[in-house]
Amino acid sequence: MSLDLDDRQRAMLQEMGVHVWLPSAEPVQEDAYARAVRVAQQQPVPAAVATAAAAPRAAAVATQPDPAPADTASMAGEAMALHGLRGPALRQSAAACQACGLCAGRKHSTLRMPDELVQADWMVVGDPPEEDEDRMGQPFVEQPGLLLDNMLKAVGASRSGQGRQGAYLSNVVKCRPPTGRLPQAAELAQCAQYLQREIALVQPKLILAMGRFAAQLLLEEHPTDAALPLGKQRGRVYRYQGVPVIVSYHPKVLLRASADKAKAWADLCLALDVLESLPPRPAATRVAAPQED
Repeated sequence: MSLDLDDRQRAMLQEMGVHVWLPSAEPVQEDAYARAVRVAQQQPVPAAVATAAAAPRAAAVATQPDPAPADTASMAGEAMALHGLRGPALRQSAAACQACGLCAGRKHSTLRMPDELVQADWMVVGDPPEEDEDRMGQPFVEQPGLLLDNMLKAVGASRSGQGRQGAYLSNVVKCRPPTGRLPQAAELAQCAQYLQREIALVQPKLILAMGRFAAQLLLEEHPTDAALPLGKQRGRVYRYQGVPVIVSYHPKVLLRASADKAKAWADLCLALDVLESLPPRPAATRVAAPQED
């Protein structure tokens, strides 16, 4: 993707609060986007491991003792129960789920799978729901949601689109943690069953992980990188179940730290380059319902 911006992209960057400089005839130093692409190209994607280690994930977030270890047989049973669920049935399952302690703080689940299945090339996964998301029952609302919408417009996508112009939004877990506490590693793993089902249905070509908890789960195939600070996870291409993953800042962080908006723009440009480098889907695949996994 060229960094020559048209009027629409400049307007979107202004909405994000990023100052846009006009091109200069003088040579300039390598910018953040070019540096991010160069680093991503020089560092091959690490080979996926068969099983993500629970210890690095727990070390990244645990500020209090973990709940009892997850019952793997129960998780396998839940995954089988979610198999075949779509739209309303998947939403109802998430709304009634009591598989972990996060349900105690929930008003509404934020899983918003539409009634009619729509394939979207972009999938944006954010951190656990906050109060507004919990109240409204959907991810990325209010000011963070408006900022994300403008960011997506800048790369030609929206939450109401489909295919190349479509972006499906989700949270890494579907319930707001009780009393605002941090989610535990076992809870992230438990709720991953829903995220995996969403991926199977939406069939995204790229996942944008926004926030440290989203990155923690989606980098579980890269356990060494999953334990790093988010700022050191940026600028690389990872994989989650075969889907490319780009890490960036959550919009709520960008609203507090406007200096990071330029970095988030570089992340979007890297994501767009990755997306445009992938082969197009066959026409039949775009309209057909995904095969059951």
